[in-house]
Amino acid sequence: PVTAGSIVVPYGHVIGNEKWRGSEIAQRLQGKIRLIFEDGLGLVDFHLSNRTCILYISEADLVAGDEFKRRLVRFRNASSLGGIVIVEKTQISDQYFLAVQKLVVLELGMVLLPVANQGEASQLITQLVSFIVTSGFVLLQVREQSKDHNSNPFLRKQCSQLAEPSVFRTVQQIPGVGKTKALLLLQQFGSIHRLCNASVKELELVVGQTVAQQIYTF
Repeated sequence: PVTAGSIVVPYGHVIGNEKWRGSEIAQRLQGKIRLIFEDGLGLVDFHLSNRTCILYISEADLVAGDEFKRRLVRFRNASSLGGIVIVEKTQISDQYFLAVQKLVVLELGMVLLPVANQGEASQLITQLVSFIVTSGFVLLQVREQSKDHNSNPFLRKQCSQLAEPSVFRTVQQIPGVGKTKALLLLQQFGSIHRLCNASVKELELVVGQTVAQQIYTF
């Protein structure tokens, strides 16, 4: 069964379905993250955290027929977890990709990430784990800050916005902005709204002239 809280993932680890033992993904993840294999994960291929998991759709799955669609629907209906679907988009499977994208994103409301092969998938999993760890670090920082500002409700509100992984992730999508600059920008402006309305001069004080212009243009 796929249920929230049914799997406890140690911080910075990934729990993989036993069927992936010895796979290219598992081999490439060695030395980058700590991968633990477990039986009984059901539909889930990889647990990145207690509430974030991956369902992997291979080229072979796409070509074989509609069974993967039933897996996706069962995964979505049975889970209260944050589901991420990784799909192998190759020359062979490309003809099926738009239909899969429509099903996953528009109909089921889950995140879809295309990869060319298992090597790319391992890089993506490593990046996702790194993001989860970084987001957790930001959250811890915010909690520590909030302890010092309990008397000021505005500061508590501003700090809580920093803790939202979706906000942190959104700011990182701006050209020229990575994790470090995203954190600095959110610490300075506190919200997406204030960041969008910042002048070039205000942005320059945080990230410098070149990146400030990129952010303002974007």
